[in-house]
Amino acid sequence: MKVSGFTFLRNGTMLGYPYLESLRSLLQVCDEVVVAIGQSEDDTLEQVRSLNDPRIRIIETEWNEGMAQRGFVYAQQKMIAQFNCTGDWAFYLEGDEVIHEDDVPKIRAVLEQYLNHPEVEGIAFDYHHFYGAPNLVAKSPAWYRQELRVIRNTIRTFAPDGLFWVVMDKNKKGRYPKAALAHCPIYHYGHVRSSEKMQEKHRQVAKYWSHAPLPHDYSQVDAKILQPFQGTHPQVVQPWLAAMAETQFVADPNYCLSKRERRHRILAKIESLLGVELTKKHFIKVI
Repeated sequence: MKVSGFTFLRNGTMLGYPYLESLRSLLQVCDEVVVAIGQSEDDTLEQVRSLNDPRIRIIETEWNEGMAQRGFVYAQQKMIAQFNCTGDWAFYLEGDEVIHEDDVPKIRAVLEQYLNHPEVEGIAFDYHHFYGAPNLVAKSPAWYRQELRVIRNTIRTFAPDGLFWVVMDKNKKGRYPKAALAHCPIYHYGHVRSSEKMQEKHRQVAKYWSHAPLPHDYSQVDAKILQPFQGTHPQVVQPWLAAMAETQFVADPNYCLSKRERRHRILAKIESLLGVELTKKHFIKVI
């Protein structure tokens, strides 16, 4: 079995991503890692090269600056990396996502288990979405609880955006991949980077979504969705958390909920009462 990892990056240092930590964690699982690196204004390319791992293959790219349709430029970059993967499985991590070292044997075992089961087209993971501080996680229907991160690399797929895949087993109509569960989490740190870095991220990405940059303020959040994190962080990301994570987070006690947040509170009550999960999934669970 050969497992390819892949991702895309641009201005990772400038925007405060733990991208080196993400790549190091991915290398614990994968036999090769393909990184599409767009022309950056910082040292992202040099930093990835400094990892000096022969399993890393860098593809230097130029982004389509005229593509402002719902972040589709991210899908383009994601697929450039995926189309260069040569493994049986392709494992996608975003630049703010990290794998825990304790889960590496479990992940490899799951991939081995389903390698010769073609009905399993991908592997979905649980998620820890950290928000505001490394000791808090966001839990509500607004934050996906599970997402596909591994796709079988021998089937026809494409990514309509950076988050999910569509399987094209027919010429004109796609569907979500059929997936098994990994039963272990991905650690998502994008919402604990410093407020300064997050504001810069909003400034840079807004043009790819056809809107003006949104002001950033971690305090403007429904505090009821935040829960204490009970586990341990991956070892590889702990120095980044100590040096780069937000340190001043306090939820605004006078924050007024948006219509969307009020709707999610209602959905959360329904989930609790009925014992169901109402978060949208971009895969079809088959095992």
